[in-house]
Amino acid sequence: MTRSAPPHSAGIANEVLLYCRPVFESDLSAEVAEKAAQLGHEGYPIATKGSGYIRFVLGNEIPANGVHRALSLDALVFARQSLVALPPLEALSREDRLSPIVDQVVASGWSFEALWQETPDTNEAKSLSGLMKALKRPLESALRKRGALRRKAGGRRLHLFWTEGDRVQLGMSFPGNRSEHPGGIHRLRFPREAPSRSALKLEEAWHVFVPRSEWPSRLGQGMQAADLGAAPGGWTYQLVKHGVFVYAIDNGPMDKGLLATGQVEHLREDGFVWEPPYKLDWLVCDIVDKPMRVVDMVERWLVRCWCREAVFNLKLPMKRRWEEVRRCLIRLEESLSQAGVEAEMRCKQLYHDREEVTVHVRLLN
Repeated sequence: MTRSAPPHSAGIANEVLLYCRPVFESDLSAEVAEKAAQLGHEGYPIATKGSGYIRFVLGNEIPANGVHRALSLDALVFARQSLVALPPLEALSREDRLSPIVDQVVASGWSFEALWQETPDTNEAKSLSGLMKALKRPLESALRKRGALRRKAGGRRLHLFWTEGDRVQLGMSFPGNRSEHPGGIHRLRFPREAPSRSALKLEEAWHVFVPRSEWPSRLGQGMQAADLGAAPGGWTYQLVKHGVFVYAIDNGPMDKGLLATGQVEHLREDGFVWEPPYKLDWLVCDIVDKPMRVVDMVERWLVRCWCREAVFNLKLPMKRRWEEVRRCLIRLEESLSQAGVEAEMRCKQLYHDREEVTVHVRLLN
């Protein structure tokens, strides 16, 4: 649903600009509107299907810094990037795109350490790469001359989000509540020896949910894991690469190269009913089934403490996807609480996901 924003001052950053996977704009809009209301922030989303972003606008020219801090990017499921944003600049002249941009930055009163130019993650937006490249040096030079771009500015970053050649929205990001990847996308190289491209989903999950400094202690040599719905072995491959021994549970065939490593025991059993012989370090699961059925299975593992950490995907319905994700997460949180199990839980739609979200749970007791 597209909604127009009321006129407001060009110097007041009263919007939160959020990037997402195209076609998931309504899901992100529903999530942000609900969470903002729960935190006492009034506003409304502006979204166009397939655009790859939404704008959450606060009324009465209220600065968006407060709601931006409250809506942590880490806690948002469908958002890739979150910025405090100024009103969009539209109908820019081809003869002089720079002046309106620099003037708006200066009017905001903010200064920045770096400038990033970005576009939505759409095929149409790719044509803007040449324009952004041509504007980079002149923009940086003009901003430095006006004092808006300098060496020490609290780590703040200026984002120019181009949606058309004559339309750009200026946003700002802050350390600790932003993605450090352009466009909010963590791009990974597909390893040739991996049995399937699904391997990238688990690798990205570890980058997002487990600090790299903790990989040796939480994802190290000699640990043990179960991969439910393992065939042909994309997720098992990632575990084996880290030196983990894997129970690969699937009635389908596994990659022969993985079986030859000696680190994989392939059991042709139903992942929904299989039980581990003892407590494992990891449970991973990418089974294609109804989200709540997967939650039922994972709940059993976590309540009985059959693993220390879990990463699993929830395949989403075509409509009301945020509502389904919320229902699954609340169910799992309530079950763990009732069982007296303390846990950290996060959920994210990763770049390498498609019609799904990835959930990570770490038991604390």
